Amino acid sequence: MRQVNGIAHNIYEPVVGVISTTGVNVLKRKNTILVNPTAKDNGFGYLATITALHNIAPKGRVISKVQNCSEFNDGDVVLLNDKGEIIFHYERNSIHNAIFATGKCNHRCIMCPQPPVMEEPDYFNFNLKVISLCSKYTKEFGITGGEPTLVGDKLFKYIKAIQKQMPHAALNILSNGVKFADRSYAAKLAACKCKDLQIDIPLFSDVSSIHNHIVGANTFYKTVEGLYNLATYRQRIGIRIVIHKLTYQRLPQLAEYIYRNFPFVSQVAFLQMETIGLAEDNMKDLWIDPYEYNQQLEDAIQILENRGIKALIYNAQLCVLPENLRSYAANAISDWKDTYLPECTACRLKDCCGGLFASNQKYHSAHIKRFN
Repeated sequence: MRQVNGIAHNIYEPVVGVISTTGVNVLKRKNTILVNPTAKDNGFGYLATITALHNIAPKGRVISKVQNCSEFNDGDVVLLNDKGEIIFHYERNSIHNAIFATGKCNHRCIMCPQPPVMEEPDYFNFNLKVISLCSKYTKEFGITGGEPTLVGDKLFKYIKAIQKQMPHAALNILSNGVKFADRSYAAKLAACKCKDLQIDIPLFSDVSSIHNHIVGANTFYKTVEGLYNLATYRQRIGIRIVIHKLTYQRLPQLAEYIYRNFPFVSQVAFLQMETIGLAEDNMKDLWIDPYEYNQQLEDAIQILENRGIKALIYNAQLCVLPENLRSYAANAISDWKDTYLPECTACRLKDCCGGLFASNQKYHSAHIKRFN
């Protein structure tokens, strides 16, 4: 999540509210945080105020010395804490908003950018608060983790809250699919009757032992069973494949396996690896320049396209892809995570390219170049 910093005054516990840069009617200030670069104190009735001033001694809750007040937008949902941190949990102008259901996971993927935790606070009420403050005009929203299904039936409460607050939002759930091997759990998801829901599930190989090695658990067939149960209840499913040294060689075979066993999936997404977390710890076993697997990627996409299954490439740089694959590239990098290299500055394709993860500045393709 994006974060900016300042100096906290009179904030002794986390404050969650909606940003206003222009001010709102006094009757609507209960959940509002005012952004006013020249404010010296908290405005009447507001939860708190964010200001660019410093050397002030306000009586109310204020975050001062915030240098980038212009980056706030009306409708953003932020958390303020006693450290002076302003953490964005929802950005009105972004398409990458999601709640973080849990940091726990029943897998330990060898390339996971966010290693699972054993203990954590209960995020349930906080997440419901964030959802309640999001714009009713939100077009896309997600539920992620960790493994979101580990919160049990709270997952369905999240879905119902999102449906109520954001009735027009397309909802995406990132899950490893294992819990949906329990048919009754898949049935409960279907009972939510979410009109625009997609569950994206990773499948890393057509060989069970390779997949199990990558996820750190013997769950290949549980994932397969989960896919079938979701399909039985007519849920829309996407498959995600993170490409690295352990997966790239069998991409064509995996594409064939998906077609023959899961022809009902709505799309298959091929993702470049984010090189932080466990991925960074295992780079010697995982890293391959994305340029080096273009042929396998091209063959896999051709297999899927010939069978009518939509294929996408996420997190890839257009200059690294061969020209015939660039139309499959989509920007899936969250706004606050993406960056560009100096050689990208004057590239004519920059506006169409998702760039690369900020964490990938150390590990990235040697073939990134500028198109004049």
